[in-house]
Amino acid sequence: MKKIYYTLLTILILALFVTSYFYFTNFKEETGLQEITLGEVTHSVFYTPLYVAIENDYFKEEGLDINLVLTSGADKVSAAVLSGDVQIGFAGAESAIYIYEKGEKDYLQIFSGLTKRDGQFILSRNKVDNFSLKDLYGKEILVGRQSGMPALNFLNALKNENIDTNKININYSVDFAALSGTFIGGTGDYVNLFEPNALKLEQESFGYVVESIGKLSGEMPYTAFYARKSYIKDNEEIIKSFIKAINKGLKYTNENKPETIASIILKQFPDTSLNDLTILIERYKTNDSWLPSTYISEELLENLEDIMIDNNLLDDYIPYEDLIINYE
Repeated sequence: MKKIYYTLLTILILALFVTSYFYFTNFKEETGLQEITLGEVTHSVFYTPLYVAIENDYFKEEGLDINLVLTSGADKVSAAVLSGDVQIGFAGAESAIYIYEKGEKDYLQIFSGLTKRDGQFILSRNKVDNFSLKDLYGKEILVGRQSGMPALNFLNALKNENIDTNKININYSVDFAALSGTFIGGTGDYVNLFEPNALKLEQESFGYVVESIGKLSGEMPYTAFYARKSYIKDNEEIIKSFIKAINKGLKYTNENKPETIASIILKQFPDTSLNDLTILIERYKTNDSWLPSTYISEELLENLEDIMIDNNLLDDYIPYEDLIINYE
């Protein structure tokens, strides 16, 4: 009986494999498009140019059909790319650096940037006129996990503004996902949040945006697209097509008004009103969040690495030509 069971199981697995093979083959033959599975670290208005590229059919213009899957957590995105579950990952550039540092032979290479600074905002429990980072002295601020990039960018902003961290009660104990709820519950005088959480707290009068961390921390490849080194080598034309589509998305986003952009990507955020989406896009445009093109300079990479080195997360700089592929 067991023999029959395993025989049937083997046949079923083979059937699924053959079906999948012919599905993807027929898909490409019928549509003329190459399907690419893209794992994104989170679904956020912060990544507007990507969604513009999808909704304006820029990928299809370049012969690609994007299967966008949510893969929460930068470590999970890099793991999904390494395992082959997705062909391309979209997350913080630091996740590719960590893989390189571990000595992975077929490591991840970054071939396209998108955001060029941190997307967090500092919120005060009470309205503060003419806010200065020195207003944090003697106060408690919730910043998330100590070694996470959001917390590290906050510390870098303090460093750039010559703020004494010893005078601030920096709370690292609250998980990233629980920051809003914990702050609403009464913990902390300030909190660092991404959108749309920051806007939601403002609308409910639980907090007030007083500063952009990204503006103070500086430019770097904050979120980027990467793939296995071997995949990029074997699929150069796909990668080049992907880059062209993202460049179109960046150009459109940087050149058009928030309300125009919001109407295009509204389908990506069905639980957000057009008005709120416009406000969020305007906020990120005002803070100069997006790269002008997918190109990542050596200086930008070093700015990110400086933060990691300062916080003992990286011993030395990664060779730029190893980690970054620029086809532009």
